[in-house]
Amino acid sequence: MTDFVQKRIAMVDTQVRPSDVTKFPIINAMLTVAREQFIPDKLKSIAYVGDHIPLGKNRVLLDPRIFAKMLDALEVKSNQLVLVIGCGSGYGVAIISQIAEAVVGVDDPEFCLEAEDCLASQEVDNAYIVEGALDNGDSKHGPYDSIFIEGGVEELPDNIVSQLKDGGKIIALFVEGSVGKVMLGVKRGDAINWRFEFNGMAPILKGFEKVKKFNF
Repeated sequence: MTDFVQKRIAMVDTQVRPSDVTKFPIINAMLTVAREQFIPDKLKSIAYVGDHIPLGKNRVLLDPRIFAKMLDALEVKSNQLVLVIGCGSGYGVAIISQIAEAVVGVDDPEFCLEAEDCLASQEVDNAYIVEGALDNGDSKHGPYDSIFIEGGVEELPDNIVSQLKDGGKIIALFVEGSVGKVMLGVKRGDAINWRFEFNGMAPILKGFEKVKKFNF
């Protein structure tokens, strides 16, 4: 029988901490949440590898190092409301639920039921999963203190920006060709001021592709 607890500890000690992620709430959450419960049964044996894990439909569970570093940069507080776009099977929502006051996860219908089941298995009671197009976000429960986009972005839709509180933070992995950069944004008025955090790569989320322009 696989000892997932020991693998979880090893993930934190050999992947997360060496990536300069040392905030106690993040470390504690990643030691607490059973990552193996958020991936397909046939892939549970690789739940704690240092790489993206495929969830199907060109979606992945982010590499633990990339996810942890993104969360570290976002600096979520215990009194905050957080929106997770592209929540997939709900792992990121589960982690953030251990840190924030409440979390809203948004995803396509095929992922929502799975996310709800996975979150229930971890007895998460301060998270809500919303079914809908990723690029619509979820304005109903906003505005949000923080927004975490769990996948690659070529262009950020304006309506996502509008769901962030003034002074709120957003973390996204912008992809341009073969180059990916994680950027932290802080909202000031109607604009986002962006700052480079680190390099990374992930599949581009549906609705966050660059709009192709045609010349006639």
